[in-house]
Amino acid sequence: MIGKRLNAAKKTSVIGPAPVAGPKHVAIIMDGNGRWAQKKGKIRTFGHKAGVESVRNVVRFARKNAIESLTLFAFSSENWKRPEEEVSVLMELFNLVLNSEAKRLHKNGVRLQVIGDLSAFDSKLVEKIRKAEEMTQDNADLILNIAANYGGRWDIVNATKQLANQVKAGDIDAEDIDEAMFTRFTSTANLPELDLLIRTGGEHRISNFLLWQCAYAELFFTDVLWPDFNEDEFQRAVDDFNVRQRRFGLTGEQVIVSDD
Repeated sequence: MIGKRLNAAKKTSVIGPAPVAGPKHVAIIMDGNGRWAQKKGKIRTFGHKAGVESVRNVVRFARKNAIESLTLFAFSSENWKRPEEEVSVLMELFNLVLNSEAKRLHKNGVRLQVIGDLSAFDSKLVEKIRKAEEMTQDNADLILNIAANYGGRWDIVNATKQLANQVKAGDIDAEDIDEAMFTRFTSTANLPELDLLIRTGGEHRISNFLLWQCAYAELFFTDVLWPDFNEDEFQRAVDDFNVRQRRFGLTGEQVIVSDD
């Protein structure tokens, strides 16, 4: 089964929340590279390299379908525990992709951002990341947000520390802190609210990814392994999103359902 829905799918018009008009911010947990490679009798890193083409595919799809922001989970804060050789190849691949793709992204009007704790990365890699971000910072067709050495708990703790420092400095009154203010201190502060989270590879969990941002996101899980995830698979996820009844905390009785 390509995708599994988490709630009933009906065309709806909603009083309260806005009607579904396609996702503006999509996040993807790119899972299954290693298993894809092993199925082909290859080493796991072969799958990571093959997955780069899927990144190109989803960026192309997002640009064509009015998706404003695309956040990709490239490397979690827990991935350092993987075999040293695999981590080394992932870092090398990150370097190579920055070299080969940054100019292409810029040419296509894509703004590149990298979120996560970059302090653990090699200084030369961080410098390369910052240069790519600077080169593309004025582009407006799509924001491509790469989560590297990222964890949802880290994001929440980091935002909390920033808020605490501002309260300590007297710049913010603790009583004024609300969800909107907290969001402004997260790593995705400049992005739209997360609409859709896709996970490839068959697992049904969010793996410490965008915990704060997932509050009202729709979740879509597919058995398709990441190197096989193409524009058609992305369209299936978006089609599923477009028939979801998004309640945003309301009850079913508060939502008027009409068959268009």
